[in-house]
Amino acid sequence: MAGRAYAPSLFERYIRRVPWYVWAAAALALALLTPIGALFWLATNPQDNMWPHLWRTVLPGQINTTLYLMGGVAFATATLGTGTAWLVTFCRFPGRDVLAVALLFPLAMPTYLLAYAYSDFFDVAGPVFNLWQALLPGMAYPSLHSLGGAVFVMSLVLYPYVFLSTRAAFIQQAREPVEAARSLGHGSASCFWRISLPLARPALIVGVSLALMECLNDIGAVEHLGVRTLTIGVYDTWLVRGNLAGAAQMALVLLGFIALLLALERSHRRGQAYAARAGQTTINAPGSRIALGRLGGMAALLACLLPVLLGFILPFMLFFDHAARAEIHYGLAAATRNSVFLAMLAALLTCLIGMVMAYAARLQAGRAMTLLTNAASLGYAVPGTVLAIGVMVVLAQTDSLSGGALAFGGTLTALLFAYLIRFMPLAFGTIEAGFGRIPGALDMAARSLGHAPLSVLRHVHIPLLRPAVIVAALMVFVDVMKELPATLILRPFDFETLASSVYSYASLGAMDDAALPALIIIAVGLVPVGFVLGLLDRQSRI
Repeated sequence: MAGRAYAPSLFERYIRRVPWYVWAAAALALALLTPIGALFWLATNPQDNMWPHLWRTVLPGQINTTLYLMGGVAFATATLGTGTAWLVTFCRFPGRDVLAVALLFPLAMPTYLLAYAYSDFFDVAGPVFNLWQALLPGMAYPSLHSLGGAVFVMSLVLYPYVFLSTRAAFIQQAREPVEAARSLGHGSASCFWRISLPLARPALIVGVSLALMECLNDIGAVEHLGVRTLTIGVYDTWLVRGNLAGAAQMALVLLGFIALLLALERSHRRGQAYAARAGQTTINAPGSRIALGRLGGMAALLACLLPVLLGFILPFMLFFDHAARAEIHYGLAAATRNSVFLAMLAALLTCLIGMVMAYAARLQAGRAMTLLTNAASLGYAVPGTVLAIGVMVVLAQTDSLSGGALAFGGTLTALLFAYLIRFMPLAFGTIEAGFGRIPGALDMAARSLGHAPLSVLRHVHIPLLRPAVIVAALMVFVDVMKELPATLILRPFDFETLASSVYSYASLGAMDDAALPALIIIAVGLVPVGFVLGLLDRQSRI
């Protein structure tokens, strides 16, 4: 009797119907999400529940400190970023063109570098203390090692996030509403509060949210300044007290702050985009800026010059002065090689993964793929200390299941895995935007000529995506060079990068030795600033 033909099940037919690139994207996304899932598992299933003890002792104080720090940074960055963006976009005053460029320079200065530079500059043995004693004898000298000092340092570095987003929004605004308001007797300040700022509110919220995410990620500056935030609490609970489960529980609280920021940013941005309609003149058009008088022009010049002076020029000169007295040693060459190697490898891998996921999203558009890619893009919002805990849990479990055959903990694999999770969203977003500029008609033409999806990607998309891939690789390269929290926790023993070298030397007070690696980090950080300036320049010409 002839055998019955095999009939595949409904599940098998579904698997065969889904293209391979969707499964590849899903597998990559799940791999990138495993550390976050492992963090939740460890926090909710601890062997020794430390939560009651943490809540009675350290958590309330660290939560309050974190909230105060976030509030101060939010207010300062919103004020600095929005005010300077409005001045250089809407007004004419001496030095406007130069300052419109220079106001982005603090982006190249990591927060921990500014903290190290100013701690040395404002020390009681430094020049500022002597000047204070001469001008204000008997008055208490303010300490940089305080919550106010942390707000001061972080705001000077993070305000460019708000400056970028609000200036882009200001550039796109139409001139007619402002001119109508001025014809009704409203002055420049009234136009700002009643028209320009409300229209730029979604961009302002986006910029402040990004600044606060970077604030929560910081570990070098707050530790050096003695500010006990949740990030420091996670670091100390794990590495100082040796309690990984307690650190995971504290990390969940930190993730709660991040989730609130993301929800706030998306709720304000949803459906709120304002730009000039076709035929309207943008506020950035020639002759549309407000001419300030002599006194107003000097005030605007000073307001835009001070953030650049304090956020970039002065700390750069301080590091340069220390570097002039330093000796180049073997450790600097090794740290530079390690940083460049890691940054290049991370840039390559993130771009490859980002391209696979972006191509899958292009070919298989839908709610499921959108949800998958959005979930995989959460890594950039996760602080490095939190991410490091999740990576360690995953790799420790992998080592245990393999019987020690796959010993990834304490190796470069752990560090690279953390870099991939944290910075893949940068590569994915940039490459996805590049795909968006490629007409779908090219895909259909290639497929009609018999090319499979891989062939279309190789012969059509990759040549057109080259600029986007280069930009994505550069952004990841620079961020890996500057990254400190995950690097400090996950790097192998006796393995130094430029960031960890600066941290080590600054912790010992050896600013001369810390200056050269700091200058290299700053110089590398100026590269994406140049790309951003080019994008803003093209946008302002539209």
